Amino acid sequence: MMGRGNDLSYLKRKSYYDWRPFQHSMAALVGIGFFCALFLILVIARKSLWLAMFVGALYLGIFSPGLPGIPKVIWDTFTDPSILLLSLAIGIIPIIGGIMERSGLMDDLVNNLRMNQKSFLSVSPALIGLLPMPGGALLSAPLVERGGKGVPDDLKSAINVWYRHLFILIYPLGTLLAISKVAGFNLYVAVLYTLPGFFILFILGHLTLIRKVHGTVEYKERFSWKGLLIPLFIVLAAPAIHICFMNIFRYLGLYAEIRSELALVIGVSFSLLLSLHYGRIGKKAILPVVKKMKPWNFALIILGMFFFLGMFQASDGPENIKQLEVSATVLLVVIGFFLGAAMGRVTAPVFILYPIYITKYSSMSIIAFSIMYLAVFLGYVISPVHPCLIVTMEYFKVSYKSMVKRLAIPLVVALGIVFAAGFIML
Repeated sequence: MMGRGNDLSYLKRKSYYDWRPFQHSMAALVGIGFFCALFLILVIARKSLWLAMFVGALYLGIFSPGLPGIPKVIWDTFTDPSILLLSLAIGIIPIIGGIMERSGLMDDLVNNLRMNQKSFLSVSPALIGLLPMPGGALLSAPLVERGGKGVPDDLKSAINVWYRHLFILIYPLGTLLAISKVAGFNLYVAVLYTLPGFFILFILGHLTLIRKVHGTVEYKERFSWKGLLIPLFIVLAAPAIHICFMNIFRYLGLYAEIRSELALVIGVSFSLLLSLHYGRIGKKAILPVVKKMKPWNFALIILGMFFFLGMFQASDGPENIKQLEVSATVLLVVIGFFLGAAMGRVTAPVFILYPIYITKYSSMSIIAFSIMYLAVFLGYVISPVHPCLIVTMEYFKVSYKSMVKRLAIPLVVALGIVFAAGFIML
């Protein structure tokens, strides 16, 4: 018996020493595949974010030993009703923006905002930012130009970029919609925890940008309550109906797995009908709006992101990433900021950071989520590949350097606050 036991111990030791180099090689291979996938996403995302996510996910799958199979992940992603409904809702939102732009409803909204120059320059691009429209900063730039008489071009460009994206932080139908779904948080709870960051950025923008504005805005048109309230009703109807139907479904015990997504589709569909009714653009104008807004790009981005997340979770990457010697604050704040700056996106960096974080720390708190979101957002705002930044610089004919100089102080202060919050709370 003793000899037999020694033989087993010998075999066990032999097996360990024989397989350890192979296991290390496989871990290194998976690590290489993961970082190569990230590199592909960074490169391809400059042209197409949804394509970048799909390519990155497939590449990651190829370099993942033990993966149950790429077809299974594809099937799980593209047959999940909650993901499909979310993609549909995200695809509808830019169409609403396009109809409001073409019909003049968005102009009506801005023309009837009777306020001083400081308020106008901050509120008008923020309202345009409530709907995710391709080149949206190019739509708000003429408003800032019109209301910014006497304001330097580099300051106007910085104000346009800063406030164009400020309300996106807390708007339920913006970026938070997809990333709160992935992280498993209630959308409106996520909004509440993001409010402190919103107020910090609002105050910093006022102290460093808006404070330097002095002047008045001249309105040639007469004030119209109709011109103000109808566009506001269209914009705010979707989140209001979303909340109402979620509560109705919950009370009735219906659609538990797709409750939020189904309510969202109903909400944005209602806003779409309102925009068509009040916009009165005609049936022939709908197709050009759809072609211009390219809603399929937004829907495919959601599918691509969930595909990447599913591929990552099915791979050997999570186990290997657990061994990364990096603090939670550095991961979420420092790396999050640089990913946002490198990709010129918010959702993609969050989709990359979230699985890494939960792999290392088992779960993510709502505080950690809000810190990560704000850090990525700050990198996104200043990113040289951020489309809104690029079109704003082109419109006002300013350089990236001059834009960065204007935004540097509020960004550095905000990033310092977020880092300190992470250091204390994480």
